[in-house]
Amino acid sequence: MTILGFDKPLYILPFDHRGSFQKKLFGWDGALSAQQTAEIAAAKRVIYDAFVAAIHAGVPKDKAGILVDEQFGGAILRDAAAEGYATCCPTERSGQDEFDFEYGEDFEKHIEAFHPAFCKVLVRYNPEGDQALNQRQSARLKRLSDYLHSNRSCSRFMFELLVPAEKVQLDRLKGDRKAYDLELRPRLMAQTIQELQDAGVEPDVWKVEGLDRHEDCERVVAAARHGGRDMVGCIILGRGEDDRKVRQWLATAAAVPGFIGFAVGRTSFWGPLVDWRAGKITRDAAVAEIAGRYREFVEIFETSEKVAVA
Repeated sequence: MTILGFDKPLYILPFDHRGSFQKKLFGWDGALSAQQTAEIAAAKRVIYDAFVAAIHAGVPKDKAGILVDEQFGGAILRDAAAEGYATCCPTERSGQDEFDFEYGEDFEKHIEAFHPAFCKVLVRYNPEGDQALNQRQSARLKRLSDYLHSNRSCSRFMFELLVPAEKVQLDRLKGDRKAYDLELRPRLMAQTIQELQDAGVEPDVWKVEGLDRHEDCERVVAAARHGGRDMVGCIILGRGEDDRKVRQWLATAAAVPGFIGFAVGRTSFWGPLVDWRAGKITRDAAVAEIAGRYREFVEIFETSEKVAVA
């Protein structure tokens, strides 16, 4: 059995979006044709090429990785693995509020077909929400956790946690979502982490929503690492926020031991992809812009981290 946790720097460029790519970027509903699938795969190749360009421009290869799906990015996953880049692959079914496996009972076969460095799940879980829902999700997640920590798998477990506000919680704050993010969500995140651990769900890396305060970052790390889980790491996700907000979250998290990196996707690539699809910029320009944004996020995290250490 592998040792739980991963505490080395980890700078992920995630583009495992499926439903949002199909509907929001391309405007397509329903089943896709082979040509439509190929067009989405080509757009994802732009992002991958940007990642490679960023590595060539100085982003440390041993700290960098991609998160991309099998459906549109299978060829990218194979290429990245052959080049020695860290790969992450999602296992959740896209576009659902309740976690379930993308490939049902065949989820193990799909993991073993690609052997990603990390298997990632996206889960919406509020500890003050629907308890039956939470229990159903926990049972499925424990099954995945047990598999990933068995000798049959060489992939680590990355858990993307979203804690959406319940109506009653927002009502107490008069509908103020910013107040929820600041005043309630940090506590709920820590509570969720402990509930899932108690249910036997053991991620190596927690991928969490941005936090505005240093002490809240410390609270989340303490929850992730309590009970002897000293090597478990945390990374910040972008949540599609604007550039200014993401930069703030990165700088805050980087100063807290236990936060080892980030996974910022849409903030990195969405604008350039939209402009490229609209014919406003060339493919090369889109690649350069995405690479530049990713490099800037890496630099912010590394600079903030060094300042904190000093």
